[in-house]
Amino acid sequence: MKWTDTIRIAEELNDKFPDIDPLTIRFTDLHRWVCELDGFDDAPDHSGEKILEAIQMAWIEESK
Repeated sequence: MKWTDTIRIAEELNDKFPDIDPLTIRFTDLHRWVCELDGFDDAPDHSGEKILEAIQMAWIEESK
């Protein structure tokens, strides 16, 4: 997975953290959690606020 795989990342996060409300996540935690996902193989410094926000929004949709 790469940073641009926002929907797949959101699905993985939703599976790994089913009891977490994505609206309450700090971007520092979200960044770390994405980097720790199995199958994630992108450079940690290739993300930014815009990408993290897109992942968060996709996770919110996935958690509905």
